[in-house]
Amino acid sequence: MQKMQNKIHFIGVGGIGLSAIARYLNQKGFNVQGSDIKNTALLEKLRKEGIKVFIPQKEENITDDIDLVIYTAVAKENNPERVGAKKKNIKTYSRREFLPILLKDKKVISVCGAHGKSTTTAILSSILDDANALIGAESKEFNSNARVSESELMVFEADESDGSFIDSNPFIAVVTNTEPEHMEFYNHNLDKFYSHYEEFLKKAKIRVVNGDDDFIKKLDLPMKKVFIKEAKNIRYEIRDNQPKTIFEYKGYEFEVYGFGEHLVLDALLAIEAANEFMSLEKISKNIKNYKGIKKRFDILQNEENFTLIDDYGHHPTEIKATLNSAKLFAKLNGIDKIIAIWQPHKYSRTIDNLDGFIKCFEGVDELVILPVWAAGEEKVDIDFKKHFKKYNPIFANRIISKSKNIMLTDEFGNVIKNYDKGLIIGFGAGDITYQLRGEI
Repeated sequence: MQKMQNKIHFIGVGGIGLSAIARYLNQKGFNVQGSDIKNTALLEKLRKEGIKVFIPQKEENITDDIDLVIYTAVAKENNPERVGAKKKNIKTYSRREFLPILLKDKKVISVCGAHGKSTTTAILSSILDDANALIGAESKEFNSNARVSESELMVFEADESDGSFIDSNPFIAVVTNTEPEHMEFYNHNLDKFYSHYEEFLKKAKIRVVNGDDDFIKKLDLPMKKVFIKEAKNIRYEIRDNQPKTIFEYKGYEFEVYGFGEHLVLDALLAIEAANEFMSLEKISKNIKNYKGIKKRFDILQNEENFTLIDDYGHHPTEIKATLNSAKLFAKLNGIDKIIAIWQPHKYSRTIDNLDGFIKCFEGVDELVILPVWAAGEEKVDIDFKKHFKKYNPIFANRIISKSKNIMLTDEFGNVIKNYDKGLIIGFGAGDITYQLRGEI
């Protein structure tokens, strides 16, 4: 991207996608600032990196010296800062509109899919260690969701939730799966949903895809298909107190952080995409740089008889796969009790996938359900007590996290349950991640 503007203001800079772009441009030398509705640990990091952050959002934050405003999809036309930018005739782009400008000069390895895209993108960024990277999660390898280099390569996590993945200028298109998700954006029209994936793939020169995906099987396009069955001798170990999945592929051994067959697929996709630029021997070495990503099977505490894990899973398929990994981790650590704490994300997603949510927690010893994280949606009454009665769930208002201790509290702040043993794993895309970390 040519440096046509200097001072750039981001509305919703605390979001994981927009913060990555802000960090990237800040490291590129732009004068970057932004705003959000409340403070978070991520916003504190941005401040430490030299990005000025305004809280709350208000029209006065938009000053005459701002050259460009970029806003999150959540910021509607009546957002006070969008109103202020319009009054001052400041050029304004949505994140989606800005992507082609940001990525037009890069050779983009663009990763999308309903599940596994953050992990696949982060693994790719570890393998292609000289490439730029924009990830929808923070890589624990370089403690950020953005990395800047002089390379023409850009490892990019594309977003299907707003259709913007088709604007990501893919040189290599990587698809983990095409399970329908975010259907409200596609007007619950499957043809419209799948046509976006087809357009995304057609735009790329190289296509690396999950060969077992039902929709991908129907496409008549030259594709590099990846199959889990091609990975041999898959095994799981705890090395240096960290979960590792080890497997053989095309004559080489690969070791990747985390547990699970789904992780093997993510790694295989990253390996095949990276193989366009480097040898499998080098990939086998570089993939060990991957240390996991925050909020994806993120082990926050791991002591004798007590493990605390944070996971971003907010869809039944993700939760089920991660719970399988948790069960394996518990078994290898000699832990015999698994407690799942679930913060449902959005009323619409919960209702659309209710049957899946009811089934995906099977095998847990206890289920804790927190209030729905509305993400701006109007409240809808959902009878969780009725739908999840087979689990005899505990309903709590929030979590208080201490060292080797998780407390559940009611709406008045009273402690209703205490956990100091077992494997406790939290699921959700709301503020549960900060509760588990004791940050709020």
